[in-house]
Amino acid sequence: MIDIHPHTKDRAIERGATEDEIRDTVITGEVFPAKYGRTGFRKAAIFNNL
Repeated sequence: MIDIHPHTKDRAIERGATEDEIRDTVITGEVFPAKYGRTGFRKAAIFNNL
């Protein structure tokens, strides 16, 4: 189970991402060191703003 922090959920809404996309990024995305000893995750996504 992946617990998504409330701040992450808020930012996802602002960016148009879903919780499923967040979970997919954590599972299959690139892992990188982030500030304050944290771990970051990233994955390129296609944005289709029609």
